[in-house]
Amino acid sequence: MPGQRKRKRKHAGEHARNQPTVPGRWQPIFSTQAHAELKAEITRLHETGTVTHAWELRCDMFCGRLEHPTTYQLSIFIPENTGRHQPQTAAGRREDGSA
Repeated sequence: MPGQRKRKRKHAGEHARNQPTVPGRWQPIFSTQAHAELKAEITRLHETGTVTHAWELRCDMFCGRLEHPTTYQLSIFIPENTGRHQPQTAAGRREDGSA
């Protein structure tokens, strides 16, 4: 197909520009099978200030088939040098046990 190589290079360049440049890891914070719940959680993260930049959030879609439904998983980027993001559990407590 004409132009396919150019499109792939452009997409790869855009993807590289949106990646964090500091070392760190991705921490899963939310998982659902409903797309509406996913959008609501992303909106909540932006409104509360947990996520301030688009590159701090990653959405993975695990494609399902007949036996396993499609699942969406949100992960937040945690830089190695700071503990800025402390994801909270469903009970409202941080994973380290503090409130």
